[in-house]
Amino acid sequence: MSKISFLGKKLLEAFLITILIIVFSVLLVLFIGRSINRKTPKNGINKGMFVEINGTKQWIQMYGKNLENPVLLYLHGGPGAPTSLYDHAFTKDWTDIYTVVTWDQRNSGKSYSADQSFSDLSYQNFMQDGLEMTQFLCKFFNKEKITLLGHSWGSLFGANLALNYPQYYECYIGTGQVVDMDENEKAFVQAAKSWAQNDPENQKLLEELEKDDSSTSYWLARQKIMQIYKYDMYADGRDYNLVSAIIFNPHYSLSDILKVYDYLVHKTPEYADYTLSPDFKNYTLTDKTEYQIPYYNINGDKDFQANYLLAQKYFDTINAPKKQLFIMKDSTHGLLEARSKEFSKILHQIANQIYK
Repeated sequence: MSKISFLGKKLLEAFLITILIIVFSVLLVLFIGRSINRKTPKNGINKGMFVEINGTKQWIQMYGKNLENPVLLYLHGGPGAPTSLYDHAFTKDWTDIYTVVTWDQRNSGKSYSADQSFSDLSYQNFMQDGLEMTQFLCKFFNKEKITLLGHSWGSLFGANLALNYPQYYECYIGTGQVVDMDENEKAFVQAAKSWAQNDPENQKLLEELEKDDSSTSYWLARQKIMQIYKYDMYADGRDYNLVSAIIFNPHYSLSDILKVYDYLVHKTPEYADYTLSPDFKNYTLTDKTEYQIPYYNINGDKDFQANYLLAQKYFDTINAPKKQLFIMKDSTHGLLEARSKEFSKILHQIANQIYK
């Protein structure tokens, strides 16, 4: 064997050993991280499961440090933008006072199935889903009532659940509160005009906003102008590492991650189409102001994705046994992820009022 071939063989061996060490190290870190996040608190719960809801299988994750604590059902935004892939990273601060349940709503995220039709998206089905999920959680945790927390679309969904089935809820908490989608877009356009009125470079974006909000160009311009003026959802970033949250999620396998990625890339447009349908107008909260349970809002004063001024105006009109509005300063629509500890302190304050 020549010195050159011998040296090449040694280099190849060294390269392969290095690759094996890297792979082993990555797998070890994944194993340790997932094992830590998989641990169940002594008196609590840490569980992911599918539940039969309204004729479909829907995914939930449950985490809490003490099963004696009240149960909080978190309703994600979108519609069709589930967060179970990473939401344990920003809901964990709630779990010393609540058992938190996160839910991939009908045909989204891990609840997505090619066997289901997006034509099943309807006010009637969502309300039945919410009722059955609530009833399931009350029975599963042996509770008479639970707390509802909705973000963005989830706030529209959650408020409708609270209005229709108050007997199941201790209180309703909305954040990034939506009142009416059509009015929300009109308010956004007016806000955008005020931001860009002295900025000739962005006049073309304003022209796109004058178009029908069913067009792709409208939504691209909307997102772009929010980013330019730092009002977009993640203008303040996240106060956790998104990649770490995903890879250390103990309830997601690689195939689960790929499935959800496929859903987000290829199927969310069908959810977007639903928001433009006549049926979606049934969720409007305009003139729905009589709440039989305590009503809370946590909104950011830089949230123009779900216009906080409309939410505040609506708040002033409602009647409820108790109501309280919290405004987080310098916060956009992503307040519960960008300022999770501040958000959690407010949730603790609300819980202390309800469960004292």
